[in-house]
Amino acid sequence: MTNDQEKEENRIFEALLEYIKETRGFDFTGYKRSTLKRRITRRMQSHNIDNFGGYLDYIEVNPEEFELLFNTILINVTKFFRDTDAWDYLQEQTLPKLLQEKDEQDQIRVWSSGCSSGQEAYSIAILLAEILGFDQFRQRVKIYATDVDEEALNQARSAKYEPKALKDIPEEQRQRYFEKVGNHYVFRSEVRRMVIFGRNDLVQNAPISRLDLLICRNTLMYFNAETQKNILARFHFALNENGALFLGKAEMLLSNSNLFRPLSLQHRIFTKVPKQKLSDRRLLFSPSGDEEAKSRVSDRVRLREAAFNTSPMAQVIVDANGYLVLANVSARSMFDIKRQDIGKLFRDLELSYRPLELRSLIDDVYRDRKSITISDVVQNQSDETQYLDVQITPLQENGNDNQWLGVSISFNDVTSYNQLQNKYQTSTQELETANEELQSTNEELETINEELQCTNQELETTNEELQSTNEELETMNEELESTNEEWRTMNEELRLRTDEVNQANSFLASILESFQTGVIIVDREFNIIRWNQDADELWGVRSDEVQNKSLLSLDIGLPVDQLIEPIRKCFQGEENHQTITVAAINRRGQSIQCRVTLQSLKGLEEEQSYGTIILMEELENQGEG
Repeated sequence: MTNDQEKEENRIFEALLEYIKETRGFDFTGYKRSTLKRRITRRMQSHNIDNFGGYLDYIEVNPEEFELLFNTILINVTKFFRDTDAWDYLQEQTLPKLLQEKDEQDQIRVWSSGCSSGQEAYSIAILLAEILGFDQFRQRVKIYATDVDEEALNQARSAKYEPKALKDIPEEQRQRYFEKVGNHYVFRSEVRRMVIFGRNDLVQNAPISRLDLLICRNTLMYFNAETQKNILARFHFALNENGALFLGKAEMLLSNSNLFRPLSLQHRIFTKVPKQKLSDRRLLFSPSGDEEAKSRVSDRVRLREAAFNTSPMAQVIVDANGYLVLANVSARSMFDIKRQDIGKLFRDLELSYRPLELRSLIDDVYRDRKSITISDVVQNQSDETQYLDVQITPLQENGNDNQWLGVSISFNDVTSYNQLQNKYQTSTQELETANEELQSTNEELETINEELQCTNQELETTNEELQSTNEELETMNEELESTNEEWRTMNEELRLRTDEVNQANSFLASILESFQTGVIIVDREFNIIRWNQDADELWGVRSDEVQNKSLLSLDIGLPVDQLIEPIRKCFQGEENHQTITVAAINRRGQSIQCRVTLQSLKGLEEEQSYGTIILMEELENQGEG
């Protein structure tokens, strides 16, 4: 295929995906193209279609093809406790920690995304019921299980499974959570009602929120990198602060470490990386009446505030509304800021105009959207003069130029520097030389740093390529599992049909042998397809010697040439039943009178004859030859 042909085929393929999205609401545009093309090509082969344009025409005319196509694309390969080691770790390590951090009455919310036919949703239900007990499980647990495949969801709601599907469940749990109904096992209703099934498209629909555990195993690997990133951002929003994300063995999140960090990379269990909130911007030294609010600040926020508070450089934070919200120890000591000053309007404080006019400078920073530095600001303290470099820096949220959080005002004490500068004017050249050497060293370090960054980027690219390859292999493995399951089903059906054919043949042979006369069955070409034992006894020829041979070619005592015309009339429907008597010689060489009865052998359609049954009976009281 030339480049132009390949481009045209890719264009038609994208048009096919867009048509599916517009007509049926399934958005596959975020799926990996290699996987999609393999799955769709499989459906095309079943209709002997060799290009995507022809298949697009076909589904436009045959809308019933959509359901078969979706079932092919959405590979529903799953089972109870798939990857047993990962589920064991979840039960023994992850779930106990999650439950320990919650009050005894708090609700536990779980989302099984891409649940297919429900095995993983019921697996987590079993684990939580085992840990909490039935009473606590029914009172506290809500499990939401979603998929885009309605057929798989209907199967999940029925909760009916074949015995082989439960092979990885211990016998004790099988008896506790399942009841046998006919040849199937059904998940018990008192546990099943805690699992809520519904349709959810990860690409288009909003996620379920306030989750303690999110299970999405071997689903992300079907999406391209950009779609994976969008879905993972929604997952990050959906999880509680200490919530866990349980992925499949092909999904490692190497390129999404800013959203999730591993609890167990081996078992693909992650927790979210929390984002800083505006409400976290609070001074560690808040008024005494705010102790309850302080206790709700996370350890991570307190750690950041402690680092800010112990910085040797004096620093204060003024929010966008003009209120003083933070001041570290150095700033409170240098400018005599009291605890009661936190939360007041900055313009009402002495610091706003002394040692320099800061209010107008803050307005300039907001207007120009860049930092301002004022050097050698004089601050008189007791009997000494202090020199400060004051820097005012705008604070933005997530790089949004239109969203200002406030400003940071830093006071760098450069008094010692000024004193040294005045004292060592004669050493300026030496300092310049040292500065040049330092600059040269910095440049060398910068060069080394850039080389390290380049190497790191190459490693990240390699890791992403390896992850993508691993996901592709896992996808192909699931496709093979699905195909093997289809072959096993077909083999089982073929075995049953073979048994039925064997039984029918045995039944037919039994009927033929039950006749007390010789029986020959011939097809329309006079070839013998049946020859019973009485015929052996009559003419001295075994059935295996005449099978599939022409009756007209046999050298036996029966005058077959006299039977040609009667048999032909049976074939043509002129006479369906005839009886004639012919002179013959049996296997012992005796001359006999043989009564021959011919009966047309009808097919499923009454007017069609595809053979003739010949009954041969030796008449008694005949002389010997």
